[in-house]
Amino acid sequence: MSLNIKSNTLTYSPKRLAIKLNAKGEQFVLQGHPWVFSDNITKVNTDANSGDLAIIFSKNKNKVIGLGLYDANSPIRIKMLHSGNTPATIDNAFFKQKIEAAFAKRSGLLQTNTNSYRLLFGENDGFPGLIADVYAHVLVVKLYSEIWLPYLDGILESLQTVSNAQTIVIRLSRSLEQSKLHNIKNGAVVYGTLPNEVIQFIEHGVHFSANVIKGHKTGYFLDHRANRKQVGEWSKGKTVLDVFSYAGGFSVHALANGAKEVTSLDISKQALDIAYQNGKLNNYSGTHKTIADDAFVALKKLIKNKQTFDVVVIDPPSFAKQQSEIELAKKKYAQLAQLGVQLTAKKGLLVLASCSSRVLAQTFFDINAQVLRESSRTSDCILKTYHDSDHPIGFPEGAYLKCGYYRFDV
Repeated sequence: MSLNIKSNTLTYSPKRLAIKLNAKGEQFVLQGHPWVFSDNITKVNTDANSGDLAIIFSKNKNKVIGLGLYDANSPIRIKMLHSGNTPATIDNAFFKQKIEAAFAKRSGLLQTNTNSYRLLFGENDGFPGLIADVYAHVLVVKLYSEIWLPYLDGILESLQTVSNAQTIVIRLSRSLEQSKLHNIKNGAVVYGTLPNEVIQFIEHGVHFSANVIKGHKTGYFLDHRANRKQVGEWSKGKTVLDVFSYAGGFSVHALANGAKEVTSLDISKQALDIAYQNGKLNNYSGTHKTIADDAFVALKKLIKNKQTFDVVVIDPPSFAKQQSEIELAKKKYAQLAQLGVQLTAKKGLLVLASCSSRVLAQTFFDINAQVLRESSRTSDCILKTYHDSDHPIGFPEGAYLKCGYYRFDV
């Protein structure tokens, strides 16, 4: 494999660090948690740089209890790779074994008519700060931390071998774009060729496209795949409102499954253009409308005009990226649920989703339940869903996606 990259052009060589933690930090490591915070570290034997191998010793018996990578630029100072007393060597073979294990978890999904999936889901697959998504023949790797720079070539080689990707694109977080420790450009094609930055792929038989160079994250949001399929199956002959539609995931599945009319609502006109074009990749007979507006404003306008829809999907971006935003996020979820109730037709379906990890699933479902109880309508929660198989959960903070389906009686 020939990589068009010099990822090991670093200003230092990674070294081994001997580290001791306080009781709380040690407990986290022994429980298999992937994060060690800076205030849990009591001793480091030398100057430490990002990417150095952190060997964590127990407080009392001086036994190795875990291995991780040191991150000098994050309050999560050590990203764990291995926990427990069993020995491990952090090398290319170690990473390849983890990649093969992650791929095996996706085997059921890949037996469906789907060629887009998340191959590595960060910490949940043992790769903290690293995401790998596959769109047809293109693998997109997004890096969020400098810790991976010394190991990147070997990881990319294993990812290509396991996924059989013809092309690899590297995407960088904003902080990593500014790092002086590498010469990688955001959107760099480091293996194979990419004649077109927009890649077409299939999701449960429905056709989509993703801009793997300039699109959000790695180009698309794969996590709602199962919910999009479910909404599509329940949309035949129906009118559908897709709120915060972005590239039209729910909208396109609804159209492809025979929806009579679909309205995609998003604040971004550019996103709506992509949603419309994604629809055109499929055969459908329904009508596809778009509304470019702030969701809260647009929903109130629709209510004022006494419009209702058989299926209403409300899937907002994260409202609580910081701890301080949690209470405001709860109010926004309640407000969206209230608006959704008013827009859902008689015997219609309201689908409410959240991707805020700081708002726990039970809290989110409780908010929805309270809003529905306080409305003048009777309804049943017919389904609750969480993560699809390519977004496995390996630790509590890794869970973020939850979705409730509410069927109205009248």
